[in-house]
Amino acid sequence: MTPFGARLRALRADRGVTLKHLAEALQVSAAYLSALEHGKRGAPSAGLVHQVNEYFGLIWDEADDLSRLAKLSNPRVTVNTAGLTPEQTALANRLAQVIHRLPPETVASLHAVLDTTTPQPKPRLRRPAPSQASRQPTEDSRPEPGDALSQRPLRR
Repeated sequence: MTPFGARLRALRADRGVTLKHLAEALQVSAAYLSALEHGKRGAPSAGLVHQVNEYFGLIWDEADDLSRLAKLSNPRVTVNTAGLTPEQTALANRLAQVIHRLPPETVASLHAVLDTTTPQPKPRLRRPAPSQASRQPTEDSRPEPGDALSQRPLRR
């Protein structure tokens, strides 16, 4: 099961949504959703992730988390070792050979090592909100005396 698949299954279970009902709502087949949950399909498209976010009403951190999990959910990973040192290539190959046998504690430890030794991607920036100065009326935008709006006090 992929990280996205596990989260999708948990969302369905928490809210009592069947696979069939979710598939109908997202206009995909139940077989596709099942394969996605079990890691038998590639990572979901950004559009499908958006639909899932909309369906379950996920916003902000929850929606970002689901998108992040989707990006980490490719069930068939290929590592290009061209240009790596022999030690790095050996590590990639060794990890590929034994990863399915590693206990959860070891996997968590490896994640912790990577989290502390590799830079995290910068958070995606959202469009900045208009500055307070741009929201306040200027001399040029003030209403003429006698206008209905001229009775409103100006913020300074």
